[in-house]
Amino acid sequence: PAAAQAAASLNVRGSKRPARPTPDLLAGGGLFDIVDPNEPSAAAPGLSTAPTHIEGTDYRCITTRSQLAELVEQLAVAPIMAIDTETTHLSPLRCQLCGVSISIAPGTGVYIPVRSRSPETHLDEATVLDALRPILEDPHRPKTGHNLKYDLLVFRRHGVMLRGLGSDGNGASFDSMVASYLIDASRSSHSLDALSLALLGRTNISIKDLIGHGKDQRTFDTVPLDQATVYAAEDADVSLQLHHIMEPQLRAMGLMDLFARVELPLVEVLAEMEWNGILVDPAELERQRARLQQRIDELRGQIDDAAMNAIGRTFNPDSPKQLAAALFNKPTDADPGLGIKSVKRTKTGHSTDIEVLEKLGQDATITTPIPALILEHRQLTKLVGTYLVALAEEINPETRRIHSSFNQTVAVTGRLASSDPNLQNIPIRTDVGREIRRAFIPAPNSVLISADYSQIELRLLAHLSRDPALIQAFHDGQDIHTAVAAQIHNITPEEVTKAQRSGAKMVNFGIVYGITSYGLGRRLAISSSEAEEVIRGYKKRFAGITTFLEECIAQAQRQGYVETMLKRRRPIPEIDSTNPSRRAFAERTAINSVVQGSAADLIKLAMVELYRYFPHSHQFESNRHPPAAPRLLLQIHDELVFESPAGAPAEAARAIIKSTMEHAMTLTVPLVADTSVANNWFDGK
Repeated sequence: PAAAQAAASLNVRGSKRPARPTPDLLAGGGLFDIVDPNEPSAAAPGLSTAPTHIEGTDYRCITTRSQLAELVEQLAVAPIMAIDTETTHLSPLRCQLCGVSISIAPGTGVYIPVRSRSPETHLDEATVLDALRPILEDPHRPKTGHNLKYDLLVFRRHGVMLRGLGSDGNGASFDSMVASYLIDASRSSHSLDALSLALLGRTNISIKDLIGHGKDQRTFDTVPLDQATVYAAEDADVSLQLHHIMEPQLRAMGLMDLFARVELPLVEVLAEMEWNGILVDPAELERQRARLQQRIDELRGQIDDAAMNAIGRTFNPDSPKQLAAALFNKPTDADPGLGIKSVKRTKTGHSTDIEVLEKLGQDATITTPIPALILEHRQLTKLVGTYLVALAEEINPETRRIHSSFNQTVAVTGRLASSDPNLQNIPIRTDVGREIRRAFIPAPNSVLISADYSQIELRLLAHLSRDPALIQAFHDGQDIHTAVAAQIHNITPEEVTKAQRSGAKMVNFGIVYGITSYGLGRRLAISSSEAEEVIRGYKKRFAGITTFLEECIAQAQRQGYVETMLKRRRPIPEIDSTNPSRRAFAERTAINSVVQGSAADLIKLAMVELYRYFPHSHQFESNRHPPAAPRLLLQIHDELVFESPAGAPAEAARAIIKSTMEHAMTLTVPLVADTSVANNWFDGK
């Protein structure tokens, strides 16, 4: 089931069915081959309906040394080659290679199997990779593919460094998944199947028709070679055809510079991060789990005691239905409750979400401790289950590291997304949540270097809006929230109260999200009219920001999209909606996309530059041993985390990282990156 869910989340391709192998076809697929490689390789009879041939194509299976030598000669003179890998597992760091597919002309492709249920019929892995290595590792041989990050990691796991994707190539390489994301980040799917259907009018073979699903699912190395050949070759062929269609489109839209300078080189950077992973101490996770579980048990007892005293019965705090009854039922009901007035209703009854519990806990008229106790119980239970237990399960037994995936084609703003596990979701707003970072540690004789952009969205807002007051505050090195509060209230910075600074801080961070007087008032516990005064004062003192916000909306209305500083586009389809709430949301989206998207551009530029600066980090280095030089491990929001040899090398790397991040772009305000060196991720913050 886990494998099936993972495949579904990646928009697995579709298909038909074949019969027996013929050595003149070619197979395809790649990261969707997701069954346990240790399962028996016997194919379930009658399982597959995949085709053994596609009309109008020339798909071949390379099975002899002479065929492979001829292919290598063709690749040496080909202007570009499309590459794809077939594997036994969805994870590129846990899979075995089944074969490589290549296409150099539309309508053609070859599959070179290295692992199958009939190994005597084809070449072995070492022979194939040794022959292809000079081409694959040549940075001046352009390559194209779909989600090349996966293939790069698969090759690296098998001793080959796929080069030429941007950091050290000639700028001619391509990735159709990344290109699709730049052309339209709001597209519902950037999968090979979706693009093939949309741009080529072609329905690709389904991986499910090859390997089945559920309890009948098998690994790709059990697929008959004739079927595998067609599937794999089709992947490479379609990738090549998408390249020919999408590259001119990128150029026509003015996106080629962003693609070639940032997004394509970033593929290598993200692969490097995933390969490196980050070392995690399971003992520290267990210590924290045990401590929190003890507190959870205490809370459970306190909740039971409070419930018995107040309503004469206990309830299950993990059941929203039972909790709602305990809070909102009348004391005279069959299931007596506290009779609290409902805060928010859902289709199924009274809401007991975090917002409701926080409001009840802060209400001075409600004397029962139950809402506050439930809130803490829920937060700690989530920390234990979602983070402490789940993170321990994600540790790779081979490397003792967590190798999160970093995805560049998910967030429509241009920001990176983390998954499997999502390290961006590790809590940082509470002390107990931040403690989880203590479990993330460097290798022996190494340290972690953390580098975090300071107030990056506000600095970009100052640059984009050209507002003189905001620009001056940053140049003077003032506390920006105090400076803004002083401007709003027409007082000196020394006269600013804590409440005034909090209000200014909330507006500063909320202005690009379209914060309303109601929202600000609720956060600051003041009336909407008072909040409106704060917002009105902000806009009066920082008129350049108001003009900028209006310009973002106007651009969306005029063009149907907005652009970041590096010309990344985000479509705003409902900017002219007749529905006021949808139109207002579109306006907020337009503003936020420009600022947050530019922040994404900035840190990506810094990552690409730092990857080039530390040359040893992208040589063939094991992820099981301490680093020989600084290497990038994580990108979390506006923060980068490196692992470096301790001592002088770490201090030198820290200076380089700080300087590179602060000069990645030239703004009208100074860029500031706060850096630290520590023995765990927590102490580095």
